[in-house]
Amino acid sequence: MMSQSEHFLFGNETEIEDIGGGLKRQMLGYNQELMAVKIWFEKGAVGYNHAHRHSQVTYVVEGEFHFNIDGVTKILKAGDSCFMPPFADHGATCPTGGILIDTFSPAREDFVEGLSAPAP
Repeated sequence: MMSQSEHFLFGNETEIEDIGGGLKRQMLGYNQELMAVKIWFEKGAVGYNHAHRHSQVTYVVEGEFHFNIDGVTKILKAGDSCFMPPFADHGATCPTGGILIDTFSPAREDFVEGLSAPAP
């Protein structure tokens, strides 16, 4: 069974993980049913197309992102969002550098495998 995050997470105290390719990730809270993650993209970074069993909603905090979902590409900017249903092929490029908030249901187990579990 997947662990869950602490009830309160502080941005200046929560680990920011360098996931390579100009992307960094910070967990914002999760249990097995729901997860929110902050992602930083450096200018020109690419979130390569992939698919997974999870429903995903992404909110653009800042920057410009070219999102591709099942072969359709749209340009999203701060305040915009998109929904990826389970198994939809999707990815994004960020020509400007920017920040996203990704939410997943159920949680992405692969994102927490390497995290240390919080104290009970």
